[in-house]
Amino acid sequence: MDSKNLGVLGEKIAEKFLKRKGYQILDKNYTFRIPGSPQKGEIDIIAKKGDTISFIEVKALTKSGREQFSAILPEEKVDYLKQKKIIKTAESWLMEKKISPETKWQVDVISIKLDLNTKKAKIRHFENAAPY
Repeated sequence: MDSKNLGVLGEKIAEKFLKRKGYQILDKNYTFRIPGSPQKGEIDIIAKKGDTISFIEVKALTKSGREQFSAILPEEKVDYLKQKKIIKTAESWLMEKKISPETKWQVDVISIKLDLNTKKAKIRHFENAAPY
């Protein structure tokens, strides 16, 4: 499975997981070109539960056959620079949607380890993973 298809599958799994936990999905795959940079930021899923908006980065890994999962956990791929990019993109989304600056929001990470043999996923949800 290539990385693009894995990303799409991971986001679908994460969306179902969030809905089961009572989250309302507000937006998906929001992109924003960061001013003064050739890079763009993307947020996989934007969801709300209670009075808090969560900007969610989804990271997934797979294994098949007898291979083992990578020694690096999916959530470890969300480093400091990635967190900064997510925060800038989240602030852009809030301004674009004219959300009150008083609204509570946070950055979450959903880590998925998917075993292609058993078709089972181990999901971990790290709430408020990138303090802004």
